Amino acid sequence: MALMPQSRESHLVELVDDAGQPVGEATVAAAHQPPGQLHRAFSVMLVAPDGRVLLQRRAATKTRFPLRWANSCCGHPKPGEALAEAANRRLSEELGAGPVPLSEVGVYVYRAEDPATGRVEVEYDHVLRGAFPTDGPLRPEPAEVAELRWVEPTQLAAALHHDPDAYAPWLGGVLDRLLQPAKPPGRPTDDAPERPGGR
Repeated sequence: MALMPQSRESHLVELVDDAGQPVGEATVAAAHQPPGQLHRAFSVMLVAPDGRVLLQRRAATKTRFPLRWANSCCGHPKPGEALAEAANRRLSEELGAGPVPLSEVGVYVYRAEDPATGRVEVEYDHVLRGAFPTDGPLRPEPAEVAELRWVEPTQLAAALHHDPDAYAPWLGGVLDRLLQPAKPPGRPTDDAPERPGGR
């Protein structure tokens, strides 16, 4: 059985600078106290062969943004832990899924304050994409996940615009990175000439 969310408040997260370089450690609880401390996180989006994405509605027991719809799975790697390892650990704990091959599609840095709990997210968020069939085995942990649903990305983008308070504040940025993946650094593209300083 997965740990209750509150029990993870004492786990360590990796504090980072604006470039994502490690600068220290803090507990989950301390990193999310106002004004918040920038730390490494990940957001996984599972994508079906037909292009739909899996959303989870966060459980009522979550300490940050409970009962809001979010991407398939979120979490924090332990200091020094590989992202794919951490993400698959959380996929197992939250959804009973995995391991899933994951690829990083971008980074999303954001700050969001939860009006209900007063906790603050200041995250250097690695967005990870994983292929997963809609009939794949899922066993959501009730202490983590209230509900699951598959949704078309374009419908999700419209819903985020019309009813943003129903969704976790980071979901829009995660969806943007999923739909427009970052190009690997150091590789010129065909659609733009190389020039100093990038785009």
